[in-house]
Amino acid sequence: MANSRKSNSIEVVTRDVEHLLKRCVSRNQRVAIAFSGGLDSSVLLHCAVAICEKIGIVLTTIHVHHRLSSNADLWAAHCEQQAGQFGVDHTTIHVNVDHDCADGLEASARQERYAAFTTLNVDWIMLAHHLDDQAETVMHNLLRGSGVRGMAGMLPVRSKFLRPLLATTRQQLHDYAVHFGLTWCEDESNDDLRFTRNYIRNTVMPMLKLRHPAASTQIAAAAQRFAEAQELLDDLARIDAGAAPHSFPFPVATLVALNPHRACNLLRYLLALANQQSPIQARLTEFVRQVREAGPDRHPQLDFGGCRLRVKHRQILMEPRSDMQEPKSRI
Repeated sequence: MANSRKSNSIEVVTRDVEHLLKRCVSRNQRVAIAFSGGLDSSVLLHCAVAICEKIGIVLTTIHVHHRLSSNADLWAAHCEQQAGQFGVDHTTIHVNVDHDCADGLEASARQERYAAFTTLNVDWIMLAHHLDDQAETVMHNLLRGSGVRGMAGMLPVRSKFLRPLLATTRQQLHDYAVHFGLTWCEDESNDDLRFTRNYIRNTVMPMLKLRHPAASTQIAAAAQRFAEAQELLDDLARIDAGAAPHSFPFPVATLVALNPHRACNLLRYLLALANQQSPIQARLTEFVRQVREAGPDRHPQLDFGGCRLRVKHRQILMEPRSDMQEPKSRI
C-alpha cells in the first residue's frame, strides 16, 4: 500500500509540474525556482530539472537570504550546492527584513522576498506552494477578514509567478522526496506558534482534520470557487474603469461615479494589477468615502503595507511610503 501511494505521489507531482510548464512557458524562456532549500522547493527543483530539459526551458534557482536565522548561511550554502549538483545556475540575494514593520515580521520578509524576485532577469518565477499551504492561506485570510480575493487564496498563474503544486499535498511531496532520497533544510521558525500561519498549520489544521480528514482538500476546493467569483468581480471592475487606464494614476471622477461598493472593488482590482495587497476593508471603505466627499482642495491619503494611495490633481496616485525604509539587497 505504501509503495502504491508513493508511486501515485510521484506521478501526481510530475504531472502537475509538467502540465503548468507546458501550458505557460515557451521554449527557451527562463524560469527561476524560488529555492528555500526546504522540502517543497527541493521536490520542485528535482522534478523540474528533467522536465525543463525535455521541453527546452532554461531553469535557474534563486535563494533569498533573510538574515533571520542562525542557520541562514547553512541554508544558502545547501541551496547553492544542490543547484550545482543539478547543473543549474543559482543566485543568492541577501535582504534586510524590517523587524519593526507595522504589518509584522512575516509580512516584512514576504515584501523583501518578492522585491528580490523582481530583480531577476527571467520570464517566470516558480514557487513551491502546495495544497496544504493553500488551505492554510485561506484560513489565515479568513481570520484577517479578507474579501473574495483573499479567500481565493493563491492562484496557479499570476503575473509572472507559477505555482504548479497547488493541487499536491504535503504528504505527496514528502513521498516524492523520500523515494528519490532528497535532502532538505528544516526551518526552525516553522514551529514558532507566535506566527499566525504556524499556529494554523501546527494547531488548527491538525485539530480540524481529526473531525474532517479532507479539510485541506475541501478548503482548497472552496478557494477555487472564490477564484471563479473573483474573476466575475474583475470583469465588473474592467467595465467600471471604462476608458480610464487600468493603472495608477487613476482619475477620481471615474471612481466617484460609482457606488461605494463598486468603487472599492475597482480599487482592489487596480491594486492587484500593481501586485499590491489591498488594505483591510474598513480602511479602504473610509478612503473611498473621503475621495467621494473631498473638495478639490482636499487630498485624502491611505497608507498600508509598503505603499500609499493619495489624491493629487484629481488623480489617485500609488507611491512608496516615505516613512518606510528603502529595501536593501545585494547579490
